[in-house]
Order: sequence, then C-alpha cells, then structure tokens
Amino acid sequence: MTPTVEERLQEALAARAARVTYGGLRRDAPPQGRSWGMRRVRIAAFAALGAVAAAAAVCLLVLPGGPLDPAPVPPARTPGVSEPPSPTPPVGPSSKSPRVIVSP
Repeated sequence: MTPTVEERLQEALAARAARVTYGGLRRDAPPQGRSWGMRRVRIAAFAALGAVAAAAAVCLLVLPGGPLDPAPVPPARTPGVSEPPSPTPPVGPSSKSPRVIVSP
C-alpha cells in the first residue's frame, strides 16, 4: 500500500526534527580578535583628517588676513578741508622776441 501525503509529510518532518541537536541550538561563541577591521579604522582616520583639513581651509580663507580678506582701499580724495586751487599766473608776452619764419 502506498503512503498517503499526510504520512509522507509526517515522516519528513520527523526526520528533519531528528537532525536538530543541542549543538545546533546553542549560541555561537563571541568573536575573538579585533572587533574593528583595518578598513573601518582607515575610513575613520581619513574622515577625521578630511574634517581637520576642511576646518583649516575655512580658517585660512575666511578669517581676517586671509586671501579672501580684501585689502584696504585708499579713499577717493584726501579727507578733510582742502585749500582752493591757487590761481594760475597770467600769461603775458615772453621775454624772447618771436622768430619769423620766411618760406622761400
């Protein structure tokens, strides 16, 4: 006589349950050795180095005296009260006699 589907299923589940042992149910031992890999340490170190470099760049560029600090520009005119311009001396006849140029 052929086993029914229910009997076959019960036999399969019993066989599967027989494979379960105490060793398979207990917890694994805690990991030994380094908890952080070298890759994680390098990533953290480069991130810290990048943050320090960015902070230094900001300090150098933005703070007074840095390359982005504009140089003081002298005023357009001298501040204060200026004297009026002195009058120009009158132009009169020169002391030399004018030369006459005769064309041939």
